[in-house]
Amino acid sequence: METTLDIIGGKWKGILLYHLIDGKKRFNEFRRLYPKITQRMLTLQLRELERDGVIHREVYKQVPPKVEYSLTEFGRTLEPVILHMKDWGEKYRDRINKIETTRKAEEEI
Repeated sequence: METTLDIIGGKWKGILLYHLIDGKKRFNEFRRLYPKITQRMLTLQLRELERDGVIHREVYKQVPPKVEYSLTEFGRTLEPVILHMKDWGEKYRDRINKIETTRKAEEEI
């Protein structure tokens, strides 16, 4: 479990990997999908995934520069894990939202 979380842990990595299942994405596509992620955090998360061999960064020599991210063969092995995480979140979303609402209400007291 620890090994898996070392690779996909954190707030954004699972989300980034989920969107790469459908195919290549550019940096600004991720920014449009998730405007809450800062440019710095997105850069860090993508670099870590690239460093770990999970994604590939393709730089096209053109003006303006074009960079695309895609899953590597190794990254594709995480697809069932990511999809199960998505399914679990959808299944228990209402329950988790209720817990979160209760927790926030208790903090206000």
